[in-house]
Amino acid sequence: MNPRVLKVVVTQDYILDLVFTNHEKKQFDVKPYLNFGLFSELKDYSMFQTAKVEFGTVSWSNGLDICPDTLYIESK
Repeated sequence: MNPRVLKVVVTQDYILDLVFTNHEKKQFDVKPYLNFGLFSELKDYSMFQTAKVEFGTVSWSNGLDICPDTLYIESK
């Protein structure tokens, strides 16, 4: 099992700064997801800024979340 998210900070340009349970710090670019399904709601930057850590992953106030394994594997 990959590490889970401990902390998220929303930055400019639809990037999430993440800290994982193994204390690694990575960045996840959400832009490639913004044209798919419910992720398009995150184009509204005020919605994007509602990102929070919940159950070891990142979720938003509209109920959307991203698999924590995806966040870990695809972050740089």
